[in-house]
Amino acid sequence: MDAFQSNRRQFLKLFGTAAVVGGFAPEALAKPKLTQLTILHTNDVHSRLEPFPMDGGRNAGRGGVVRRATLINQIRSEQANVLLFDAGDLFQGTPYFNLYKGEPEVQAMNQMRYDASTIGNHDFDGGMDNMVTQFGKAKFPFLIANYDFKNTAMDGRTEPYRVFKKDGLRIGVFGVGIKPEGLIPKELFRETRYLDPIETGNDMAAKLRNDLNCDYVICLSHLGYQYNDKAVSDRVFASKSKNIDLIIGGHTHTFLEAPVNVLSQDGLPVLINQVGFAGIYLGRIDLTFERGKAKPVMESKAVEVKS
Repeated sequence: MDAFQSNRRQFLKLFGTAAVVGGFAPEALAKPKLTQLTILHTNDVHSRLEPFPMDGGRNAGRGGVVRRATLINQIRSEQANVLLFDAGDLFQGTPYFNLYKGEPEVQAMNQMRYDASTIGNHDFDGGMDNMVTQFGKAKFPFLIANYDFKNTAMDGRTEPYRVFKKDGLRIGVFGVGIKPEGLIPKELFRETRYLDPIETGNDMAAKLRNDLNCDYVICLSHLGYQYNDKAVSDRVFASKSKNIDLIIGGHTHTFLEAPVNVLSQDGLPVLINQVGFAGIYLGRIDLTFERGKAKPVMESKAVEVKS
């Protein structure tokens, strides 16, 4: 065996015959893996199951669960990875709630295959026993981290967070609610303990990011977008947060044409989005994750629900 053949054999033994293509390893030539995730969301639907009547009002003909379901189904047919969330106040606002106490609202969300919701102040309007009844019919979890329901009928009926897995991604989601005192009659929320949303939220986000290895952390919030007083809002919450990527908000019926960026404690951008009320818009956020990059690329739009 001459020197050339000997050297060639040692080279192939070290690197393998398939290790080099044109002088480069195949993995160096491969394109980075991209994963797309579409997040759809609603807030403050307030029992608006049918479109607004054609009465000349500004929302005439807008909304309705049938049209929303059609939009959601269309998006799911076009996108492989979709998550659908609500930021609370499913109940109260039309005769449907007065008559049926929230059952058709929950059943409609089941049909649309919501992945999770948080709890709004008006979801207490039928009383806590009614929440147990109606939430018990849901095929999706109610996520709330800062309401301690111990010593109430709702004990064990909610979860603080949930991790959703989509095409190798781990999406951590938790919920926070608004302070009940002064907003919800005491006889409706009973012995529910309200925990500080900032402290609780940061604990949840750290657990999801660090302990459960989530690629993206979402908060479903019913705190409200912004206030003139010292009340904790989504903007305040975001500025004092760590490890949160996106806040899907509710309560103040704020319509944002695009998510707003607020810098966290660490100086990192936190997205906040909210799409009005009554289901007249469906929020849509498209994320593209590239392996090895910390933050995904984001596109967003509010999709009007109309005929």
